[in-house]
Amino acid sequence: VQLQASGGGSVQAGGSLRLSCAASKRTASNNGMAWFRQAPGKEREFVAGINWTGSTTIYADSVKGRFTVSRDRTKGMVFLQMNSLRPEDTAVYLCAISRSASGGSSPWTYQYWGQGTQVTVSS
Repeated sequence: VQLQASGGGSVQAGGSLRLSCAASKRTASNNGMAWFRQAPGKEREFVAGINWTGSTTIYADSVKGRFTVSRDRTKGMVFLQMNSLRPEDTAVYLCAISRSASGGSSPWTYQYWGQGTQVTVSS
């Protein structure tokens, strides 16, 4: 399974970006999916996750109220709408497919990972 993330870029603080991630197979349609991020010199950090139906979402406290995760099961895609961006949101954002229908916040529950897309927020 291949995952391709896109939509990253450079924005000023307070701006918005929408990330997209496409899976190469329909495997993703029956599994949870999530976004993680990794900044230079830091550990991979959970951002947002969504279950296989799209009915349940979870967020890291640092992005609650600013980011929204959604998915299109028919296309095997997951999205991340990011509003009110802050310099501390700067990182490579990676999408992942869970080993189960629900997923979670731990990276160990995810079996497939994309290469990521860079998000840079300037002050």
